[in-house]
Amino acid sequence: MTREAEPRRSVPPFRAEHIGSLLRPLELRRARESFESGGLSAHDLREIEDHCIRDAIQLQEEIGFQAITDGEFRRTIYFGHFPQAVSGFTEMDATVSFHDEHGKPMHYRTPVITGRIKRQRGIATEEFKFVRSLTKLTPKVTLPSPCSQHYFRWREGVSENAYPDLEMFFSDVATVYRLELAELASLGATLVQLDDVSLPLLCDERRRAEFSQRGYVPDEWVGRYIQMVNCAMHDRPPGIMVSMHLCRGNNQGKWLGEGGYDYIAERLFNELAIDFFCMEYDSPRAGSFAPLRYMPKNKGVVLGLISTKQPALEDPDRLRMRIDEASRYVDLDRLALSPQCGFASTAPGNPVTPETQRRKLQLVVDVARAVWA
Repeated sequence: MTREAEPRRSVPPFRAEHIGSLLRPLELRRARESFESGGLSAHDLREIEDHCIRDAIQLQEEIGFQAITDGEFRRTIYFGHFPQAVSGFTEMDATVSFHDEHGKPMHYRTPVITGRIKRQRGIATEEFKFVRSLTKLTPKVTLPSPCSQHYFRWREGVSENAYPDLEMFFSDVATVYRLELAELASLGATLVQLDDVSLPLLCDERRRAEFSQRGYVPDEWVGRYIQMVNCAMHDRPPGIMVSMHLCRGNNQGKWLGEGGYDYIAERLFNELAIDFFCMEYDSPRAGSFAPLRYMPKNKGVVLGLISTKQPALEDPDRLRMRIDEASRYVDLDRLALSPQCGFASTAPGNPVTPETQRRKLQLVVDVARAVWA
């Protein structure tokens, strides 16, 4: 039986939210390993994914969430469905690395722009259709942000061969998102979340310096990235609400950056053509709530106060105190609660157990019920 979060809202952001990805069950991880080694067919992998997604949806409904995802169970990384459906990418070694609390780096490979960007098929459309077929609640679609297609996918000295004119690249990226949103809307989608790491990384002095070394002026590019998202949202179909999750990196408990939102807050909150923000606030690396003073009154904020990187369960009283603190800058009626990020932005997942994941998700709903009831 589905538990109800109270009071229920008819439109997002719902009082209790989660960011999207969930820990992959052991059955699914083993199935994907077998598929990648040639021991399991694509059909059999799909059946196992379907089974695990059904369980994930049941979990979300039982806990009391209103926005439902497939746990991103068909992906190996949160943005993995994008280069699979869009032409123009080649996988290469990444130029940035994740770090844990001890500063230990973790290197990885990532898609890089090496050809013209063109949407070959639906990016998240099939995921949406499957979730919609299994729940009467609101399916949430998650997509990597448009600006991440430049910050992470553009490789100086490589990508210019495909796009001598950078404006043509921006135009092609915008077209991909417009086509995707149009098809999602035609299928009945009402909620899309853009996952962005690029803008929060520009809040990190070290990452800004690296960006400058790539030949960019960070102040200028905050504005260009906002424009890039807005162009992708141009002629957004009516009925679709769009949020942006601001992330500092989330890979097996490690991160890419740190620093409060001060550097981007005023421009981002007021100029970005979206409906609400999902913001990481789970650690001192996120800074204070003070930048929320720039949030316009027609936009909402989902406070990511519960960590998916650490197994310790947060204190409910402490969470309520932090929500009260944030309400000094944004009216309580425009706030909501969530974990700071997904539990498995990459397939291996963060260092928490399925039981801890459930307890943290239940904590989101229980605290939301206590605060907003």
